[in-house]
Amino acid sequence: MKLGAENRNKTIVAVALAVVALGLALNWFFTLPSAQNGANAPATVADAPSAAASHAKPTKKTKAAPSHSIDPTLRYDWLKTSEDTKYAGNGRNIFQDQAEIPVPISDGRKEIAKGPVAPPPPPPPPPINLKFFGFSNKPGEGKKVFLSQGEDVFIAHEGDIVDRRYKVVHIMPTSVEIEDVLNNNRQSIPLVQG
Repeated sequence: MKLGAENRNKTIVAVALAVVALGLALNWFFTLPSAQNGANAPATVADAPSAAASHAKPTKKTKAAPSHSIDPTLRYDWLKTSEDTKYAGNGRNIFQDQAEIPVPISDGRKEIAKGPVAPPPPPPPPPINLKFFGFSNKPGEGKKVFLSQGEDVFIAHEGDIVDRRYKVVHIMPTSVEIEDVLNNNRQSIPLVQG
């Protein structure tokens, strides 16, 4: 195994971590049995409080556990302490709507008496963005109109829906009447020359 300068630092760190891990494992291994022996040490009945002795009706002799162990026996003195605790809040019931809204204090300015305020008028419908650039009228067929919107070109007869929104209502030689079926808005679009 070659240890170059680039791997030397990594090797030193790895050895140091292994030594620390070994030390922790040995410490845990040798202190574990002594902690278990202390937990398994028998407690006497005299260690139990008198309240536990007066309220307990055990069928077997019970032993009180030290305070640091996890013992399933009931501690009647702790239960009595928790029963005697009075819980007092600040008088607020969280299950009732008791929100107190502060009353604003007048800032000294005269308030202008206002009558009933009319609601704002509804916004105007959006404009129809179609351009009318021609029509065709062949014998035996109805009039066709040519409309554009951006790069899209639509060909429609009277009564057709264009772009899933606009209905061609009436075709005239110099304009076309279009209805926006979503907003119930009618608009006459003039013929664009050019």
